[in-house]
Amino acid sequence: MTDEDKKTGSNVAPLRAPRPCPECTRPSHREHYPFCSDRCRNVDLNRWLSGSYAIPVADDESKAADDDR
Repeated sequence: MTDEDKKTGSNVAPLRAPRPCPECTRPSHREHYPFCSDRCRNVDLNRWLSGSYAIPVADDESKAADDDR
């Protein structure tokens, strides 16, 4: 509890535990959760929009079943 919380009588517990930012590993902030800042949030959004994040899929399901063996 900070000195300011003691003065105002505020003892609100955070909803989520701080986690490292997925982009830069600094502690996350409530306003930008799970990121630490708008910059890191926008970097992640840009990766989604540019197609950097993709789930690999097989065109032919029989080939996908053969690959698993």
